[in-house]
Amino acid sequence: MNENIHMSQQDKLSFENTEIAFRHSTNTDLNRAYWLFRVINVNFLVKIGPPITNFAIKIGVPIKGLIKATIFKHFCGGETIAECNQTIRNLADGGVGTILDYSIEGEDDETVFDNTRNEIIRTIERASQGKAIPLTVFKVTGVGRFSLLEKLDEGLKLNVDEQMEWQRVQDRVLAICEMAHSEGVPVMIDAEESWIQKTIDNLALNMMRFFNKEKAIVYNTYQLYRHDKLASLITDYSIAEDEQFLLGAKIVRGAYMEKERKRAEERAYPSPIQPDKAATDRDYNDALVFCADHVDQIAFVAGTHNEDSCRLLADLLDKKNINHKNPHVYFSQLLGMSDNLSFNLANAKYNVAKYVPYGPIKAVLPYLFRRAQENTAIAGQMSRELSLIVKEKKRRAN
Repeated sequence: MNENIHMSQQDKLSFENTEIAFRHSTNTDLNRAYWLFRVINVNFLVKIGPPITNFAIKIGVPIKGLIKATIFKHFCGGETIAECNQTIRNLADGGVGTILDYSIEGEDDETVFDNTRNEIIRTIERASQGKAIPLTVFKVTGVGRFSLLEKLDEGLKLNVDEQMEWQRVQDRVLAICEMAHSEGVPVMIDAEESWIQKTIDNLALNMMRFFNKEKAIVYNTYQLYRHDKLASLITDYSIAEDEQFLLGAKIVRGAYMEKERKRAEERAYPSPIQPDKAATDRDYNDALVFCADHVDQIAFVAGTHNEDSCRLLADLLDKKNINHKNPHVYFSQLLGMSDNLSFNLANAKYNVAKYVPYGPIKAVLPYLFRRAQENTAIAGQMSRELSLIVKEKKRRAN
């Protein structure tokens, strides 16, 4: 009998329980979150904020302190791994794991790529020190040039210098995955834009062939807002089954929708994005069902802020008598968002981990701006966050 299936009344899963959701938050934390989400809710401010902020930093206006005390503090763990320690402890106290996410973006320098590889390896070493960091993550564009990946995806011939450059990218990815394997720490390879994704998919699958024989170490990411990605997941499972390795899969809806649609329109090719949200939701939930049906061969992370999908997976595990602590199943959300999902799932003894971005403020700004812009694009998401914060503020006042 699965001891985790029959929960006590206090462990009964409810996404409305704000006492559990915000137990880790002080009144100051709640007030900061309240005002932050109110500002994010104003589309105009989110649109003008990035250029104003970038300009201010460029000309030397001292606003880094303000950024660090507000949006950075809410959505990021710190500027270094050491600065993330308090966040790691706070999450662990609520039964939630940490995924350290070194959020450097858009670099094109070989030295930066080497430094990023070294930093990702440091996150794996930090994760190996205990159970508080169950998963790690990196982007291939953190260790390789975007335009090189683009050329590979297009099937264009590389010149000699580019061939050497591509070998260095593969070597960096291999070094990260080798460290993850030696420390027994799973590492997720993030999904990116569709016009470089085929190269990333091939690289991820090759790493799984090397390192996922006994345990799921390497995970690829499937963006289900693409209409072809449920089929990709099923195909990759067949490959893993035939070649006898475990498939690692992070299941997300996706992060580049507007950019994808715009590029497809400009270049007159069919958009890879689903026709509507209903189609995305259907494929996402079907992917969860597929993974749960093959949980012995697929280790998967459900990255979602969607309550219906979280409820579906939680119910699936109970229905299939899959232990809540099965290491092949994780729920995941971003730091600073959907605490009602993360902490209530953890309270019901499911595996949960939060993405905790970190890095120098200036380098992490693109990530922060994207978070704000994505949030305003999600109908009702900010209103939901605000309503839960207001509910908890009222509860504490009584």
